[in-house]
Amino acid sequence: MKKRIYGYRQKKRRLQIYELLINFIVTCRQRHACIGYAYPTFRQNKGRGMYQAKLEKDIRCPLEYGLDVFGGRWKSRIICVLAHQGTLRYGILKGEMTNITDAVLAQNLKELIADGIVRRTSFDEIPPRVEYNLTEKGESVVPILQTICRWSGAYHREISGLSIAQCRKCDYTAEKRS
Repeated sequence: MKKRIYGYRQKKRRLQIYELLINFIVTCRQRHACIGYAYPTFRQNKGRGMYQAKLEKDIRCPLEYGLDVFGGRWKSRIICVLAHQGTLRYGILKGEMTNITDAVLAQNLKELIADGIVRRTSFDEIPPRVEYNLTEKGESVVPILQTICRWSGAYHREISGLSIAQCRKCDYTAEKRS
């Protein structure tokens, strides 16, 4: 494979192109800053290198806070499993959750721990042992999730005509409404 040798003109042209691109990016960022758009950045978060947005979340309603804490596909399931089973180790929790990857489970557990919903207890043993359980704040969320489960089970049947099987993690059963 031959090395590509650039002459003075090619190097100068490449530098001009790079300079134009950088000016374009800076201009776009300045233009979008006026309308409040935040470009995401990767900042070091306690040495973990987690993704953080430049702007903090703008939560203006208690409902938005609640949905941020226990909303999403996996967080409510994690809360329900921990409410049903009690204290669980990571491997058992992953076994109770179907079709979830290690990265997604670990990320959601970190977010729930940061929000004060889940408590992580690590033991100084060999092999290391870590257990997860709900805090008082986490236990106060369970009745809300059970109510959402009952509501969605009843109205899903009206819309689709299909009955959802009994939820194994909360007290919802697929019985007919009167």
